[in-house]
Amino acid sequence: MTPPSILDQRPEMAELHVHLGGAVDPAIMWSIAHQQGIRLPSKDYWQFVELITVSYPDKVNNLAEYDQIFRWTELIQSSPLAIERSVYEVIGGAYRKCNITTLELRFNPMKRNREGEQDLDHIISAAIRGQDRALLEYPKVRSGLILMMDRTFPLELNAIIVEKALRYHGRGIIGIDIAGPPNPDFSYRAHAGLVDQARDVGLGITIHSGEEGRVEDMWEVVEYLRPDRIGHGILCAYDNKLMRAVADAGIVLEVCPTSNLRTRAVRDVAEVRHILDTLRANDVPFTINTDGPDMLVTTILKEYRFLLEQGIFTDADVVKCNQTAVDASFLARSCPI
Repeated sequence: MTPPSILDQRPEMAELHVHLGGAVDPAIMWSIAHQQGIRLPSKDYWQFVELITVSYPDKVNNLAEYDQIFRWTELIQSSPLAIERSVYEVIGGAYRKCNITTLELRFNPMKRNREGEQDLDHIISAAIRGQDRALLEYPKVRSGLILMMDRTFPLELNAIIVEKALRYHGRGIIGIDIAGPPNPDFSYRAHAGLVDQARDVGLGITIHSGEEGRVEDMWEVVEYLRPDRIGHGILCAYDNKLMRAVADAGIVLEVCPTSNLRTRAVRDVAEVRHILDTLRANDVPFTINTDGPDMLVTTILKEYRFLLEQGIFTDADVVKCNQTAVDASFLARSCPI
């Protein structure tokens, strides 16, 4: 029997690192796909669920294989109609399932325009409409959208995404991100000018780094992009100087335990324990997140319960992490949506 915890009191929760492509219920994705006439590799619903979820540890071997699953969810979400419904369903579902009242959703609009067939402004506007509809239904919720650049895109395409973030800032877009499959030729430093443009108008900056690969990439992010937050960032637990730099800069890490276990970015629960203990011992601020709750078959409550059951967290740690997320949210600096 699971011992009682603060989670049983149904507190208001905050989550900052959620990819739209991994956050929509498979049943809704199935409906959207058929509504748009998308040809799926199977006509069986349960095979479709298997296609777009990572429900057990050996499903993928690394982050690159995990990213391949997003190709299907991004394709299904590649229309104004699909993106509006997706955002709407995620916000409402997060509140109903977990009492999430502070939520940030991130997506790459260029990965949802069918290589230029769909207009980017229509995609982004539809996402904002979906958010507006959800917030009307659930007035206790605050949410915002983060537009993502991609590590496989040339600088020119990423510049367009930042341009759109600037255009829709104040209308539901609250930040920018860089993510995507690993790319040895990608330069974070080359994107410093774009990041500065976003920062100058008040957009929040969060950058995927330090999930796996080279710790030098995370150093580059910290030194040249100076983000408010870093997506994952767990590699810094193995570099004392980097932890000091992150803590001194007040950068908040967006840690995703189940995601890191499923993608084998961490070996096992013992390594999760080591990373979180090390971050706490070095005063590195961090939050707990799902990354993609429906793709990974988890929720923010399951993430915290896992940490409690493993003895990695206490109730006090849950409260602290959740408050860190509230304080670090880009919504705190934005006008009410």
